[in-house]
Amino acid sequence: MESWQKISWVLCIFGFIRELRPSEPYHAEILMGEWYHVTQDEVNRLVYPVGTYSYMALLIFVFLITDLLRYKPVIIANAITGICIWGTLIWTSTLGGLQAVEVFYGFYQAAEVAYYSYIYAKVDKQYYPRVTSHTRAAMFVGKLVAGLLAQLLIGMKWMNYKQLFYISASSQVVALLWAFGLPKVEKSLYFHNRTEHIEGDCKSDDRGIEKGTDLNKPDETDTKTTNNSSERTPARQLLWSHFRSAYTNPLVCQWSLWYAISLAGFLQITTYMQVVWKSFENEPTIVWNGAVDAALTLLSAVFALLAGYFHAGRLSTKTSLLSMALLSILEGGCVLLSSWTENIYLSYLGYVLYGGLFGFTITVISSELASSLLEDSFALVFGFNTFVGLILQCILTFAVVSEKANLNLDVFQQFTVYGFYFIVIGVVYFLAALVQYLWSCFSKSKTIQEEN
Repeated sequence: MESWQKISWVLCIFGFIRELRPSEPYHAEILMGEWYHVTQDEVNRLVYPVGTYSYMALLIFVFLITDLLRYKPVIIANAITGICIWGTLIWTSTLGGLQAVEVFYGFYQAAEVAYYSYIYAKVDKQYYPRVTSHTRAAMFVGKLVAGLLAQLLIGMKWMNYKQLFYISASSQVVALLWAFGLPKVEKSLYFHNRTEHIEGDCKSDDRGIEKGTDLNKPDETDTKTTNNSSERTPARQLLWSHFRSAYTNPLVCQWSLWYAISLAGFLQITTYMQVVWKSFENEPTIVWNGAVDAALTLLSAVFALLAGYFHAGRLSTKTSLLSMALLSILEGGCVLLSSWTENIYLSYLGYVLYGGLFGFTITVISSELASSLLEDSFALVFGFNTFVGLILQCILTFAVVSEKANLNLDVFQQFTVYGFYFIVIGVVYFLAALVQYLWSCFSKSKTIQEEN
């Protein structure tokens, strides 16, 4: 087995173990159960929003610290935080304790950037597509197994809901132990982009790349070279160079905006969907959250594979706008199905279909974004787009969920807002495509008249 394959497998096993959290499909069910002194409204308005705000506040900081510390320490910290989260949930029962857990959960989510970007610092660029699919697949499989395990344990009554926390906490302990075995990263993209030059003696690093070759150097004029010491681009200069190069590209801006909009809606819906199901009057005797989560994960993986047929960079601007419009409207329809019906099984169906569409959408967006970037700045662009998405999610949370907005919407009305959020976005993209088409026709007509 080649070196890059070994590194990929080691990281994938960590990702699988990390996602092995069977308590996740029943998180709201547990918090609103007999073990905690909180009401459904407090969970909805005072607990979950803390995680949203914390995630947004910590993301940029964690992104920079990840690069500065060279990935592995942040991956280890991520596992330690997971132990703190699910360990605390086992013994706490107060509103304040749950809010503290949400702060930790914000860091836990933000630190995923270390998992996704670690592999790019350890393998050659030619293997990026394969290792990206490996790491994504590992997390999908972990979520799938967790959902099926949770449904089996609850359906067979081998455990109660809260006891699932013990498995989630144990998986984080195993993930921590495994994380210590990850190979050390010698370089990072921004803060440690220096390579040694030994005059008359060029050696190779563990990726087979000749030392003295700076993969992150955007321009020869941007670096300072010495004959026997090192080459290095200042982190701030390289960050700004990559940021400016990316966001002065209209295609990057177009796909980045949709990435942020889609992510904001997805995070909001997946966070509060369990609260909706808990609010149904005809809640089934066996709660099928685990099976639903497994079905959503499986469908997302299948749709993500189907998205591979949309070749990166092959969509025209008009086609991409129409695709955005159609997918956004379909997603909005699925969200409305999950919240307007009185049958909880139809709500399950709407949620699973929405998850599959999101998996398809986010894969197409990621592919198109990657193909539009001129610099090796994937982590920066996706990190910033996620940050913008979190800002949008915080705005949604404040406007729709927070008591300070005084809208006093119940969870079903909140999801109606989320459904129309996607539909309105779809209509806007459709109008943009229509305007672009009419302008194109007008321009061609004018050109023909001028030629005649």
